[in-house]
Amino acid sequence: MEIEIYADVICPWCYIGKRRLDAALAAYQGEVTVRYRPFQLDPSPVPEPRPLVEALAAKFGGPARAQQMVAHVTQVAAADGLRLNYDRAVAANTFDAHRLVAYATGQGRAAEMVDALYQAHFHDGVDVGSREALATLAGEVGLDVADARRFLDSEERVADVSAQLAAARDLGITSVPTFVLAGKYAVSGAQETQTLLAAFSEVEQREAAAR
Repeated sequence: MEIEIYADVICPWCYIGKRRLDAALAAYQGEVTVRYRPFQLDPSPVPEPRPLVEALAAKFGGPARAQQMVAHVTQVAAADGLRLNYDRAVAANTFDAHRLVAYATGQGRAAEMVDALYQAHFHDGVDVGSREALATLAGEVGLDVADARRFLDSEERVADVSAQLAAARDLGITSVPTFVLAGKYAVSGAQETQTLLAAFSEVEQREAAAR
């Protein structure tokens, strides 16, 4: 079964969703291929890094509302063993981060790259919109830093990532994470591990019945 994950690396629910997916995959007995698909919560340029909480306050109705949102998702993440450091996180445009995931996919390091990006953004306060920072992260998962920077400074995979972002919109995906199973069954949100396992089993049965 193929699982396509539409997600953004600055989305806390995507981070939680991937942790739960990893747990589901560890318990699942079937054969699975995971593909990471890009989605941008906000495609606007971010000329200079700014505190993420400040950006959230501007977008969602002020500091009090932003702090409420942050407190809630931080608590949920902690229950899944994830630590979110919103006091360090910075806002970033993630287009190049998605390109880097595509680059890592070609070298068999997609999952590790995605995990590194979440860790960098939510825990370490790294600007994941910075090409220099992205190249450094590539090195941390075993990729060549100089080649990663060359790739990021080129036009490679720009058209491909743009096309995939457009495809997500055409599919009607408006929130993430969204998991598309076997190319036709969508599961939205950071579902609990048992919910994902049940979805895997149901899709497996449907696909077997359709053969």
